[in-house]
Amino acid sequence: MLRVYHWLFPHPLLTLILAVVWVLLQNKISAGMVVFGIILGIIIPRITAIWWPDRPKSFHLGKMITYSFMVLWDIVVANIQVAWIVISVPNSKLKPAWITVPLELKHPEAITVLAGTITLTPGTVSADLSSEGNSLLVHVLHTDDPDAVRDDIKSRYERRLLEIFS
Repeated sequence: MLRVYHWLFPHPLLTLILAVVWVLLQNKISAGMVVFGIILGIIIPRITAIWWPDRPKSFHLGKMITYSFMVLWDIVVANIQVAWIVISVPNSKLKPAWITVPLELKHPEAITVLAGTITLTPGTVSADLSSEGNSLLVHVLHTDDPDAVRDDIKSRYERRLLEIFS
């Protein structure tokens, strides 16, 4: 029975997200749209399952929800900080930096979430992943201490993602 469930729902969370997004995109809730969303939510992950061979064995949804709220807060704060930098710091005084962030993360999904988090946060952009997958190149709009930015990324985001994808 578990084999059938795993075959039908290779990514149950993705199935749920796709179904909900489909219904939200319709701007109205109807039984037909909910059923069609569920069908899409089953078919799309099933078709794309071959490209997800090494997905994490465990995933802590509760910790991911907490992480998501923290990232949303960081996005709001970073928007204010970037707006302040744009208004108050002349271009000639900006101190952009390229920072290499060594990674303890091993799961590609976790590294993708980290890179996305960095890029979503205004003022930082994930630019490259090393060919070995053990470091991330990040561009920062303005910083006086690149090491502090690296340490902040590791302690604030990577540490939590290690717990989520453990």
